[in-house]
Amino acid sequence: MKLCTTLLILNILIMACKPKKEEYFTSGFKAMEVTDSSALIWTRLYEQNKPNPVVHKKTHSHPSYPIDFNENMSLDSVDGGVRGTAGELKFTISSGSNVFESPWIKVTEEDDFTASYLFNSLKAVNEYDVTVESKESGRKISGEFRTAPKRNDESAIHFTVSTCQFFWSFDDSIRGFKVYDAMNGMNPDFFVQTGDYVYYDRKGPEAKDIPTARHKWHAMDSWKSLVDFHLVVPMYMIKDDHDLLKNDISDQSESYGKISWNDGLKLWRENVPLRSEPYRTFRWGKDLQIWLVEGREFRSFNKMEDGPGKTILGTQQKSWLEQTLKESDATFKILFSATPIIGPDSKNKRDNHANKSFQTEGDWMREMLSQIDNVYIINGDRHWQYHSVDSATQVNEFGSGPVSDSHSQGWDQDDVRPQHRFLRVNGGFLGVKITRESGQPEIEFTHYDVDGNEVYSAEFQSNL
Repeated sequence: MKLCTTLLILNILIMACKPKKEEYFTSGFKAMEVTDSSALIWTRLYEQNKPNPVVHKKTHSHPSYPIDFNENMSLDSVDGGVRGTAGELKFTISSGSNVFESPWIKVTEEDDFTASYLFNSLKAVNEYDVTVESKESGRKISGEFRTAPKRNDESAIHFTVSTCQFFWSFDDSIRGFKVYDAMNGMNPDFFVQTGDYVYYDRKGPEAKDIPTARHKWHAMDSWKSLVDFHLVVPMYMIKDDHDLLKNDISDQSESYGKISWNDGLKLWRENVPLRSEPYRTFRWGKDLQIWLVEGREFRSFNKMEDGPGKTILGTQQKSWLEQTLKESDATFKILFSATPIIGPDSKNKRDNHANKSFQTEGDWMREMLSQIDNVYIINGDRHWQYHSVDSATQVNEFGSGPVSDSHSQGWDQDDVRPQHRFLRVNGGFLGVKITRESGQPEIEFTHYDVDGNEVYSAEFQSNL
């Protein structure tokens, strides 16, 4: 009996002395797909508490690239790398005495150590505290988000938009991109990222296999400015070509190195785990409804001859878009597209509605949108900031510009076209505010530089 007791005590002492497993939430978490009653919380579990330091110098070109970078170096030592780890975690959100908990969720290498949970039955226009906890180490990280207002709520709304972020176009080797700190200081209600969140097909390293593609997400998500921002601002995301597979991808039989089309979709869904179709719409009170369209999964080949059968959206999405836009009673309606619909765009481009290669569907889109009151387009993909108005339909489009100055390219600052109301070939972001002055709904689009300084603004009143 004494021997058994002694062995038990020894075992307890050994277990007590055993170091806890290293588990960290290095990239924080993201509150996604927020509605007036639900939110999707996402995270990834790591074994490093911070990413590998940036040790390579970079070029001053647009975009920037690392100098003397070994494309074959180990991912364990590459700049920005963060190793994931298997384990269990749970999400808790709370507001006062109302507490919602997920079950313990296993994270595995199969899904790149990611986990997500959809919370329902939430209150509208309500602040929720978020805690993510790992089981073995007890590590925690906390943040917050606010749910959307109900459809009859006339509250003011403020959100921000950005696009096109390549790791090596960073502003700061510790924090990453200045736009995220600038946006964070504005305390927006939500944020929309309109595609090219990462670039698989650019050096530093090029991602021609799944582990390297996953590295791109680890490195981007772990920039300190992004972590701090996403801990307090909910977001919506749409994908484009570079964060799906490669530049201008339209042929689903193509691959990039060892990454197939289906691999690219799985990688995307690991990081943006939507519960339904990739195209969707969200209501933010009485005065705003947003649409996020999918531009890669349903498109025809870019090289196909243009005509009624050539499409970016696909038949089902086109019907859904037209129907939901016409049914909406929101004061302002904003269509988010990963690629331009108005433009103008570069002559050599052929993968969007502003190009002749998709002109038939583009003409339909512009005409359809012009028949609906108070519709505006916000697009990604273009590496410059602009506000354009289509000469035929008078539909307005706003391009946020890339997240850094060193990622701006593709247009000549002196090439001002008749459609342009504003043109700036540099980085920054877009802010949108919806208010009611003396009962009249107004919407204001503001372009900012990377430091958050206003460089252009356009204001519109509703056509009630």
